[in-house]
Amino acid sequence: MQIPLRIIYFGTPDFAVASLNVLVKNDIDIVAVVTAPDKPAGRGQKLKQTAVKIYAEEKGLKVLQPEKLKSEEFIQQLKGLNANLQIVVAFRMLPKIVWNMPKIGTFNLHGSLLPQYRGAAPINWAVINGEKETGVTTFFLKHQIDTGQVIFQEKISIGENDNAGKIHNKLMEVGAGLVLKTVKAIKADSCPKIEQSELLKGEPKHAPKIFKDTCRIDWSISLNEIHNHIRGLSPYPAAWTELNTGDKTLVLKIFETSKEVKGHNKPIGEIIVEDRELKIAVTNGYINIITLQLAGKKRMLTKDFLLGFKVGNSISVK
Repeated sequence: MQIPLRIIYFGTPDFAVASLNVLVKNDIDIVAVVTAPDKPAGRGQKLKQTAVKIYAEEKGLKVLQPEKLKSEEFIQQLKGLNANLQIVVAFRMLPKIVWNMPKIGTFNLHGSLLPQYRGAAPINWAVINGEKETGVTTFFLKHQIDTGQVIFQEKISIGENDNAGKIHNKLMEVGAGLVLKTVKAIKADSCPKIEQSELLKGEPKHAPKIFKDTCRIDWSISLNEIHNHIRGLSPYPAAWTELNTGDKTLVLKIFETSKEVKGHNKPIGEIIVEDRELKIAVTNGYINIITLQLAGKKRMLTKDFLLGFKVGNSISVK
């Protein structure tokens, strides 16, 4: 038996465009797309449209951009669309009156293997914590965040030098396929509903929102932990440190590193420059910096940075 579906799709960034595109290409009935309002951006403060809005309008889909998700006007718009399923991909938290509205329910695509890494930044934290694999999960929304019944999951591996950006892009594509698989299962009335307690092995790890202080590098931790911290925050929001030049302190973002395991007796945080390479002494070796960015400057390769930046004997990070 095939269930006729009328779907409202919620999403904002590029990550959400991939799933919407797969649904459109497979002739899934999207009756409306909900995305964030246009916002001023850049020096000219011109209104910027979301990636999802740009795509949806190109495809002739109805677009809603509510300022408040609980507003009576928006609720009435949703009810008037008579949808029986809602899909959420990279959108803000929905109030119960919205996610509980359709008959079949609302499902979300989450960037982790739930119940691991519930929260706002699952991709970043999986890399920061040195995980060897992660994945995507589709699950039905309920009141507690990221705790609803799991529909499908798909795993991917995380390489030793993969950063959050690379994993984001992998999950974006894998997730789009999983969203389509989920819609087809719901349409065929053969949708799994697995309690997350059945999938939990050991203590769950969490993925809280990342703040500026989260991104500061602690040079006293291990070589592996520092390397993982940097790649887990690259390219955005980016790990940072303070560069102490003796007479002034500069903020330095670090995007890409490699590890050098080696015994030494140098002070932690000391900077060594050799053959147009820059490395930092840490507990059990050196962190070799490949790409970086000084505050107010462009991101660049370390070898180019060293052409215009004099590194003295007293320079260090802290």
